[in-house]
Amino acid sequence: MDCNVKKNTVQCTCTYEPCPRKGKCCECVIYHRRSGEIPGCFFSRDAEATYDRSVGNFARISTRR
Repeated sequence: MDCNVKKNTVQCTCTYEPCPRKGKCCECVIYHRRSGEIPGCFFSRDAEATYDRSVGNFARISTRR
């Protein structure tokens, strides 16, 4: 499977602009999983901008809906 970085980047909600993994979803998921975090694309733009990608924060936000 080929990675479509340009298409992924357009849809990416990550606000950390110097990120070397932006648009490279496989690399992003692996990186955040190793860090015990959820990738930014699982959050809304506002929630992602807090940079709190913890599992606990994701659970709190997910239960509010």
